[in-house]
Amino acid sequence: MRRFCLIGPTYPYRGGIAHYTTLLARHLRQTHEVLLLSFSQQYPGWLFPGKSDKDPSERPLQTEAHYRLNPLNPLTWRLTLRQIRAWRPDVVIIPWWHPYFAPIWWGLARGIRRMTPRPQLLFICHNVRPHEQGQLSQLLLPHVLKMVLGQGDGFIVHSQADRAILQSYLPQARVVVSPLPTYAELGEGATVELPVDLPEDRPLLLFCGLVRPYKGLDVLLEALALVEQPVHLLVAGEFWQGSRTSYEAQIDRLGLTNCVTIIDDYLPDELLAACIDRANVVVLPYRSATQSAVVQTAFGRGKPVITTNVGGLAEVVENGRTGLVVPPENPSALAAAIDKYFSQDLERGFSKNVGEGNGRFSWPALIKHLESLTSLEVASASLS
Repeated sequence: MRRFCLIGPTYPYRGGIAHYTTLLARHLRQTHEVLLLSFSQQYPGWLFPGKSDKDPSERPLQTEAHYRLNPLNPLTWRLTLRQIRAWRPDVVIIPWWHPYFAPIWWGLARGIRRMTPRPQLLFICHNVRPHEQGQLSQLLLPHVLKMVLGQGDGFIVHSQADRAILQSYLPQARVVVSPLPTYAELGEGATVELPVDLPEDRPLLLFCGLVRPYKGLDVLLEALALVEQPVHLLVAGEFWQGSRTSYEAQIDRLGLTNCVTIIDDYLPDELLAACIDRANVVVLPYRSATQSAVVQTAFGRGKPVITTNVGGLAEVVENGRTGLVVPPENPSALAAAIDKYFSQDLERGFSKNVGEGNGRFSWPALIKHLESLTSLEVASASLS
């Protein structure tokens, strides 16, 4: 048994990374001692483009945590380092997903490396690079990554694609690729009615999660206009930055008004589970990705996925077994895959394969990879 200090968002914060942190802490606690340190505040309101960063679920994922960190308040960093030093962990785990958190992670990493005895410092990289970058971000990112991640003793990534990106910045990094684990526990045991009426005479496609440009909803709508099978699309997720009007204009232009239903809101866990259960297939036409919590939520509920060959998605969705994989930004190929899925009645066989293959997406498998990294000598693993 080892002592793990895990840092990151957890309930009451919402979203895939908060869910991930919570589930990792839960499963780590089955075999190790865990101190989970979370945020008193993640973002100032003016920086967050959604309605709220709090989880509205009736039965949210929860676990014991301490709430002190504020990315914009260095005093909380110092107090957190004091708490870590007093607890004397063997390992500290920090998540990486967006450069906004670079200052706080840099400050904590420097403090952790100066501790005696020094715990090992691991980073779990959800996305080495953010999904959407401006020119300034692209220019500064290599320096930020080397400054912050360069202090790590080891790294977990969730796709070979992200491993290649990380090692392009840090060639000597000790990196373990571990598939994103299942989110099957979301909405477990809950039942909820969908807040919209959906047609019963046509199969249902589901596009879910926060609606952002890199996720390719516009590509899916173009494809839907080309699909020969009678289908209906449910778009379930919060539209950020006032983007809904552009998609509604596209729906009108393509004559899809009677083929698309929209739930414009963040989905509580139980509603997300209900949407997936109601759908015949989840469609993720991403332009870019490293991995996707939506895939693992769908797989956790036995649902096949149609997606694109970007990032690590094709490493998870086995083309022709657990779903279909098409080139990105190709409405014709996506439409053909949707037609194939229904015309060849692939749902039942794919669902069976999904259930049989879910073992490789387990939390114990991820924890074994963490344990393999922590067995390394700090001196040999350190990058700086």
